[in-house]
Parts: sequence; C-alpha cells; structure tokens
Amino acid sequence: MSIKIKKAVIPVAGLGTRFLPATKAIPKEMIPIVDVPIIQLIIEEAINSGIQDIVLITARHKEAIENHFDFNYELEDTLGKKQKKELAELSKNIGENCNVITIRQKNPLGLGHAVLCAQPVIGNEPFAVLLGDDLIDSKIPCTKQLIDLYERENASVVGVMEVPKNETLKYGIVGGKMLNPKLMEVSHLVEKPDPQYAPSCLAIPGRYVLSPSIFKYLKDTKPGKGGEIQLTDALEKVAKNERLLAYQFDGTRYDAGDRLGFIEATIAYALKRPELASGVKDILKKYSG
Repeated sequence: MSIKIKKAVIPVAGLGTRFLPATKAIPKEMIPIVDVPIIQLIIEEAINSGIQDIVLITARHKEAIENHFDFNYELEDTLGKKQKKELAELSKNIGENCNVITIRQKNPLGLGHAVLCAQPVIGNEPFAVLLGDDLIDSKIPCTKQLIDLYERENASVVGVMEVPKNETLKYGIVGGKMLNPKLMEVSHLVEKPDPQYAPSCLAIPGRYVLSPSIFKYLKDTKPGKGGEIQLTDALEKVAKNERLLAYQFDGTRYDAGDRLGFIEATIAYALKRPELASGVKDILKKYSG
C-alpha cells in the first residue's frame, strides 16, 4: 500500500529581480494576480491536491508571506463589525486551510539546496514540489495529476510541457522513452540546454512529486550550472538508479516570473471571474486597436 502524499515544498527564497522595483520591499510571491497573491494560488493548488502541510523555504525579508497565511484578528474583527462577513471569512480561511511551516534558506545555493533544506520536515515521506513562478490552470490540479501517477506507479514523477525548440535553454529538459503519448520513462535530464543539445522539447515548468530518496542524491550533488546545486542533476541520478517518469499534464501554464507571462496570467484569471470578464474584454478592445 502506497503512502499518501500530504506534504509539499514551495521554495520562495528568490530575490525577484525581474520585478524590480516592486520587489525591493515586498516578496515577488506576494504580487497579486488580480487580487490574489501568486503564492496563495500556488498553495491553493497544493491544498486542492490533498496536501495538508506546506513547507515554505524562505529567506530574509519574506515575512509578508508568513503573515499572509497567519490569522489577522484586528482585520477580521473590524470586517465583522462592519458587517463585511464575507471578506472576514475570506481572510480567515487563508490561514485555516493548511499548516504552513517555514524554513530559512540561509545561502542562495539553488533549487536543489532549497529542496534539501526541507528534509527535517519531510522526513522519509514522498512529497510534492511546486515552484512559485509557475501558475498552472487546470480542471484537475496539476499536482493532483502527478500525485495520482506517483501513487499508481510508485515512482518519482515530474510534470512536463512541450516547448518550442528555441526555448529549451530556459528549462530543465527530459529525455527518454515514451511509454504512451503523455508519459515518458526518463533516462536523462539536462538543465537549460542549448537547443542543439536538448534531448527533447519536454520541459519541466516547476511541478514534481518525489520519493524521499531525492535527499541522498541532493547531498551528493556538486554545484552545477550557475554555481548552484541543481535539482535537475539530482533527478538524473534518480533516473539512473531508480525510476523517474515525466508526465505531460493537462492544463495551461503561465510564467508568472516573467513580466509578459505575468500580464497574460492576470488577464486570463480576470476573464475567469464573472464579475470582471465583461469589463476586461472592454478594456482589451479599447487598447487592441
């Protein structure tokens, strides 16, 4: 009987330099898509996938994220007294739906190091990893799709999407044998390869469900591209020594860490809101001419 996956790691220690000057004083993860911070959308995906414990890998000046998922008695009491009960419940629910645990990444040594920082909390359990720059809109949460596959196959799995050949240098790219049109048995991975060296056009946009064995491979991983400990390098060891699957998830991915991707995500999420959709369409028409 497989262990149910109830924990997720979300690294939020980055400086967010692509969004300066906004990120000089606030974490990039707190920038809203319409009126919901990016990090809340990521955590909601995890919660809707059955996750109970959220491990945030943080850094200095990230206290706003922790505060957002805490209770705010003064705000909720004030809203209640003003008969704004719906807003009061909205604020309260943000802190109620999961357990948020924070761990400080003291040195910016890469994604692999950030994941390794979570080992004391994760222990010997499989877990999900969600990156905060990637929003994935889907009927079945992307993380849930990967969890279901992990629990069925008892193997670590990465979510992948097909990208144009000239964009492989932006992502970790997988190579291996296709088991069906959506599923690959991974034999090797390359971090941000030049297009001519890319083993495929299947890229990992920030969703993983991993066996706890990843920790021993991360401990043995030397700094790679950019002088950082790359999660991709440790996953290659998983592929060679155990079993690693890559699944083309159903859903639309938005790169919220890129300015144009952020704008696209904001428009797309606004159009899903019945109270905003008509007005957003009018604005788009106004500026499209």
